[in-house]
Amino acid sequence: MAETRIALVTGANRGIGLEIVRQLARQGLIAVLGARDPEKGKAAAATLASEGLEPAVVTLDVTDGDSVCEAVAEVMDLYGRVDVLVNNAGILKEGFSPEDSSVFDAPIGRVIETFQANTVGPLRLIQAVVPHMRTRGYGRIVNLSSGAGQLADMGSGFPAYRMSKAALNALTRVTAAELGPGDIKINSMCPGWVKTQMGGPNATRPVEKGAETAVWLATLPEDGPTGGFFRDMKPIPW
Repeated sequence: MAETRIALVTGANRGIGLEIVRQLARQGLIAVLGARDPEKGKAAAATLASEGLEPAVVTLDVTDGDSVCEAVAEVMDLYGRVDVLVNNAGILKEGFSPEDSSVFDAPIGRVIETFQANTVGPLRLIQAVVPHMRTRGYGRIVNLSSGAGQLADMGSGFPAYRMSKAALNALTRVTAAELGPGDIKINSMCPGWVKTQMGGPNATRPVEKGAETAVWLATLPEDGPTGGFFRDMKPIPW
C-alpha cells in the first residue's frame, strides 16, 4: 500500500490555499492547514469537515521565523514528516492609483513587507522542511508565484508584488539547482487571475482552477519536472 503523504499548505484559511487543502485531501493526502490566525484556520477547517475532510490546523506566520519553526515542529510531532510544502501565503498591498503603481513612488517599507511575506517566508519554510525531506529521500515543494513576476514580459505597476514574485522564481531555480535531480522537486506556478479576496470579483478564474496546477505539482511522480514555472500544468516563460 502506498504511504499517505503529509502536505503543509501556508496561508490556507481562505482562497487558493484552502482550495489546495481541499483538493489534496480529496486525493488522499493528509493536508495540514497553515494559518496566521488560528481561529480563522479552525473556521476554515470546519467548512471542510462538512465535506468529510478533516485537515489539521497549525498556527503559521511566514514572516516570523519562530512561528515557522514551531509550525514545522508541530507537523513533525503529529506525523513524523513533511512530504509536501505548498508556499501559498502571500500579500498584495498595491492598488491601481498612479501613486500606488510607480516604482519611483513605492514606499520602501511596503516593499520590504511584501518581500518578507512573498519571498523570505517561502525561504524560511524551505530551510525548515528540506532537511526532513532529505532524511526521507522524498519531497515536493510548490511556490505560488504569478505571471506578474515573469521577466519575459515584465511591465509597470505593482512594483513590490512583481519584484517579490520574480525573486520567488529565482528562489525556485536556486533551490532546484542545489537539490539536483533526485526525488525532492521544487517548482513555481502561476494560478492565473482567480476570484479570491486578493484577486477581486472581476477575476476570470474560479478558485478550483487556480489550485489545480499547485495540486498537480504537489503530487508529481518520480519522473516529474523540477525547477520549472507552470500555468495550467504547462511550462511558461520565466
